[in-house]
Amino acid sequence: MRKKIKVLECIRQGQIGGGESHLLSLVENLNRDLFDPVVLSFTDGPMMERLRSLGVDSHVIYTEKPFDISKWSKVKDLLMAEKPDLVHAHGTRASSNTLWAARSLRIPLIYTVHGWSFHDDQPLLTRRLRIMGEKYLTSRSSLNIAVSASNRQSGLDQIPELKAVVINNGIDQQKFSPSRTFRNIRQELNIPSDALLVLFIARFTAHKQPLTLIRAFREALPALPRMHLLMVGDGDQKAEGLQLAKELDMEGKVSFQAFRQDVPDVLAAADIFVLPSLWEGLPIGLLEAMSMGKAVIATRVDGTKEVVRHDENGLLVSPGDIPSLAEALVTLGKDEALRNKIRQKAMETVRRQFNAADMTREIEQEYSILINR
Repeated sequence: MRKKIKVLECIRQGQIGGGESHLLSLVENLNRDLFDPVVLSFTDGPMMERLRSLGVDSHVIYTEKPFDISKWSKVKDLLMAEKPDLVHAHGTRASSNTLWAARSLRIPLIYTVHGWSFHDDQPLLTRRLRIMGEKYLTSRSSLNIAVSASNRQSGLDQIPELKAVVINNGIDQQKFSPSRTFRNIRQELNIPSDALLVLFIARFTAHKQPLTLIRAFREALPALPRMHLLMVGDGDQKAEGLQLAKELDMEGKVSFQAFRQDVPDVLAAADIFVLPSLWEGLPIGLLEAMSMGKAVIATRVDGTKEVVRHDENGLLVSPGDIPSLAEALVTLGKDEALRNKIRQKAMETVRRQFNAADMTREIEQEYSILINR
């Protein structure tokens, strides 16, 4: 009988986010006759609970810092106990905290880049240090995976010697299908059934720009008084978002929710999905919304601009541009025919190109190649 390939999948946190959803889809779709997944997260949370419920061997070594040298020996102890054939690190924090242990034990390590840690809006010194860190990680990994072609190109622009294959993120299209039956989230949250519901599901961080969306929504509201904004997620800007909505006198027009596990139900309730990020690798939340047939507005950044074609399967605006985002909300909100066209095209895009099963087969192939090599 052929020996299974044991893979330690590593992620920065146990909360639900894009990289975490990617890891969940990967683990759920792996061929268990050929692969034996084990998961290491650097914080606990709902994702880890989900993995445990699936019977996946899961571990937590707590840190919220990249390159946390104090945790490297604990990671090495875990690798020695689990004896994986491969380590697959998802994101910078996971890679930086597993690379030393994997290399010291001569275990091949795959680094999936879910968006680079360096960005144009960072102070020059911070940006240079981040580029140096990414150059170090990518040069010492056995294989680098970029989740979009533009994500790889952004890496090449700063690390000319970068070698990376592109494997697009994929989602479970049966789970995120508008043909299913869903709970009435509007009724649960006391949102009027006739409201034009705008939805944000993401971490409340500067990267995801929740405050920009609140301000743009306020600008658009006079033109569309029946709009309602639902913001789902947690993060360091959550309190500021609550305060901003209060200052802008929008408490009856904006609802806030913590992270939820019933994302398909929440998406089903929405008319328009907005992702105003400053950067992305290939945003899984956007793919989930498009798969559910939502009219989407997103920013013209890596990954996103590969998925969304302006005025065809979504609307694109510049990052941080409040007037343009407000205008896009009004345009989609007033034009039901445009919303319907975008909904159909969005579903076709995801159905054709972004399937979790296809993504997993491509990753499995890279696992096998690396082991055989």
